[in-house]
This record gives sequence, structure tokens and C-alpha cells, in this order.
Amino acid sequence: MELERVGWELMPLEGVGPLRFGMGIAEVAAVLSGMTELHRFQADPSFREILGLEFGTGPAEPAVYAYFVEGQLFCVAVDAERGPQVMLWGRELTGCVPADLERFLLHAHYCGVTDVSYGPRGNPGSNGLGLVVRVQQVTDGSVTRPVMVGRSWADRCTDDWEGAIPECEWVGRQWTCAGHSEHWPPPGHTPNWHGWQPPF
Repeated sequence: MELERVGWELMPLEGVGPLRFGMGIAEVAAVLSGMTELHRFQADPSFREILGLEFGTGPAEPAVYAYFVEGQLFCVAVDAERGPQVMLWGRELTGCVPADLERFLLHAHYCGVTDVSYGPRGNPGSNGLGLVVRVQQVTDGSVTRPVMVGRSWADRCTDDWEGAIPECEWVGRQWTCAGHSEHWPPPGHTPNWHGWQPPF
């Protein structure tokens, strides 16, 4: 069963759809109508206190990833295929052609609406929006996967080395950017994850 692509509005730094940053685990589970918790996992090798929860409509149908620190929701990622359609200023962010969404973000940047920056692995986003746009490999190629954080965690959120977004969200297919590998970790590189393995 495919998840109906419902619309979720991004309220920068405050929340997305029914989710508000700072919610507890039980509150998040209660407002994700039609979804159940599929999996809990350690989301980052260096910060063991970061708990990841995967929500979906069926065992192999993840839709939303919620990340908690000290029991509070601080980060949300939406699956590119099955997740809700996240909207910002009337523009779709989920499951889009990466180059098209990049043009939208850069237009907002050049018009002075928001600052856009690129992290060390080439992924674009805006600290002022608490938004990073990742890519996810699907059957037909790579499409966009929005990752959002709350106000207290937005500083340097586009920085995949020093920002608050958990390591598991940086693993896998990367944004196509000259001079960067298309995958993290790149072929032949073994990160020092101290026994941690990416959960997906």
C-alpha cells in the first residue's frame, strides 16, 4: 500500500505538518495519523543519546524519520517516495528533481529571502530555515528528501561535520556536486564509527 502524499507545511524552525520541535515521543506518535512506529535506532555514532524513530504505514514503507535528544524532537526527515509532501512558500520539497529545487533555493538566496549554503559533502540548505535538502536514490533516479531542524539546532545545520543533523541522514546518495563523491562514505573509505552501522 502506497502512502497517500498528504501535504505538510514547513514552518521554519518551529515544525512541519502536525509535528512541532520540542515534542516528546508519545506526542509525535499520537499526531502521526495513519502511521505506526516501525523501528528505533541509534542515529549517530558520536552522540549515542540521539534516538531515531522510523514511522510508516507498513513494515517496508517508511515515511517519516523523527530524531530526539533528551526526549525532545529536534529533527525530522521525510522519505522521498512515501513521505508527506513538504511545502515551503507553495513549493514542493519532497521527491523533486534536485536541480529544480536547487534553482528555487538559489533564487530565494539571490532575492535576499534566505541564505543558502552548501555543506562539506555538497548538500544545500539554509540555516535560517533549519532546512537541508538531501537526495535519496529511488527506482527512477535521485529525488529530494527534506531534513528539518528546530530553532535551537539550526546553527550550522547545513554543515554535515559540525551541525546537529544525525550522521545517519548524511549517509548514502549525495547531492551531485563537482569535486564530491556521489556516495558517503565514498568507495574505499571506512569511517571511524566505533562499531556503529547506519540503520538504513
